[in-house]
Amino acid sequence: MPELQRLDVRHTPALLRFEQENRAYFARSVPDRGDDYFAEFDARLAALLAEQATGQCRFHVLVDDDGSVLGRFNLVDVTDGSAELGYRVAERATGRGLAREGVRRVCELARDAYGLRQLVASATLANPASLAVLRRTGFVPVGEVLLNGKPGLRHVRDLADGSGEGPDPD
Repeated sequence: MPELQRLDVRHTPALLRFEQENRAYFARSVPDRGDDYFAEFDARLAALLAEQATGQCRFHVLVDDDGSVLGRFNLVDVTDGSAELGYRVAERATGRGLAREGVRRVCELARDAYGLRQLVASATLANPASLAVLRRTGFVPVGEVLLNGKPGLRHVRDLADGSGEGPDPD
């Protein structure tokens, strides 16, 4: 079973490979990171790790047995017991429940290790898989948002309930 690990400099090659291999796939549902992201990857990762060291963000990767990165699960804007959750899973790993499991695990970490009480996450309406993951992990829609000009839904997850699971709509 893949392991959720806190992002570290040792993940650099595998994380870059993950982002490069999935660039076109991710661009179907979220804005492309652009060529500069890849050209300056090492510097950007160093900046993220420095930001993580301040406690304002918590970055995680889902790592397969062979060391490859299957997903990213990030908590950003950590403040006052709350954070924004963002995640992405490799195209080759979709349909295996890894997004749901990664979100569930990061919710547990947020509550138990980081002392957070609430997470917020958003997904575009054009990304039904992410919307389903949020619903299945206890996030509740609280309003409409525009995400890079595309309509989406903002969700909130109260971590105090401890269940990590929402109703399964299927």
